[in-house]
Amino acid sequence: MRARRVSLGVLLVAGGAFVVLSAVLVPWSPVPGGTPSPVPVEDVFTATEVARAEDFTGTLWTWSALSMLVNLAVLALLAASARVRAAVSRLPGPWWAQALLAVLVVEVVSRLATLTFSVLQRRHVLDAGLSDQSWAGFARDAAVSEAVDVAVTGLLVVVLVGVARRWRTAWPAVVGVTVAVLVALGSFAYPVVVEPLFNRFTPLPDGELRSGVLALAEAEGVPVDEVLVSDASRRTTTLNAYVSGFGGTRRVVLYDNLVEDVPTREALTVVAHELAHARNDDVLVGTALGALGAATAVGLLGVALGRRRLGDPRVVPVLLVLLAAGTLVTAPVQSGISRRIELRADVESLRYTGDPDGFVALQRRLALRSLADPTPPALWHWAFGSHPTVLVRVALARS
Repeated sequence: MRARRVSLGVLLVAGGAFVVLSAVLVPWSPVPGGTPSPVPVEDVFTATEVARAEDFTGTLWTWSALSMLVNLAVLALLAASARVRAAVSRLPGPWWAQALLAVLVVEVVSRLATLTFSVLQRRHVLDAGLSDQSWAGFARDAAVSEAVDVAVTGLLVVVLVGVARRWRTAWPAVVGVTVAVLVALGSFAYPVVVEPLFNRFTPLPDGELRSGVLALAEAEGVPVDEVLVSDASRRTTTLNAYVSGFGGTRRVVLYDNLVEDVPTREALTVVAHELAHARNDDVLVGTALGALGAATAVGLLGVALGRRRLGDPRVVPVLLVLLAAGTLVTAPVQSGISRRIELRADVESLRYTGDPDGFVALQRRLALRSLADPTPPALWHWAFGSHPTVLVRVALARS
């Protein structure tokens, strides 16, 4: 009972801090005068282009939704099975080895259960011409991604179980602080540890684009640590760029096909957007919110588990299904915050480039290259849409 009271305290403190920090740091009204209404779809795309995008995304979202549901169902069945719990207790080694092995087994079973959907999504992407990566390359990336997931999840589970074994009543507070610190460290380490596992990075060479990037960085007051080019074209034909890390690991990364296939004025629009993220320390803000969100989740976990003993490796399947369910339930919150931050970056990109026509041309190009649905289902976009729709972004530029 005391552990539940501590859990409730962690939930209130971390959750309250998350709400306060979100209210202060998230740009809830990023567009002066309010976000404009989306432009009519026929003003930007032809009927053929819209139909192709809707057909592609509709099928992809169907496979994705089914995969999520099957994954949750499998995890729930494993968590509810007395035989699975008994099998975990028979795994070899000390408690921490049993916990790690349990994570590995459950993750592999979950991956195998959803493998068909992954293959169907991959075939759909290939049929649409959005990737020319070989199946061997795809399998390699999937294996590396799964290994990273198992390592990170295993670390979190060992921390949870180990702390609960040591502090049977105070564990929610200790784990909450520990997990928050791990999230912050992970955000700092991700650009230099995980990203190189999937892509090779080279400095953006001298030229008009690099000069434009440096000029924009000076105009926006952003110290540029690194501007890199990723060899993303070996995996996808879509165009993208992003900013990751902070401090000494902050980097603006451009896909090589963005550098090679897009006019400089449009590429600079993307760069201005990414520099706006760096200028506003969006990665740092996201990390802080993620750390508080993780601590809040620990508080919820303690309340949900009740009298169940967390210090036993047999609880691992329950932890994993709660983690999956929590990720799904909190997706709308993450997506809503992300859309506001992305919209602010669009506003600042337009301000510093002074090129609304180039912005509109870029948005159309990006949508066509990725076959993005210009009018996604409202519920799906609310839950999983990390960016404003292309029609809203075009309206922003035209306003």
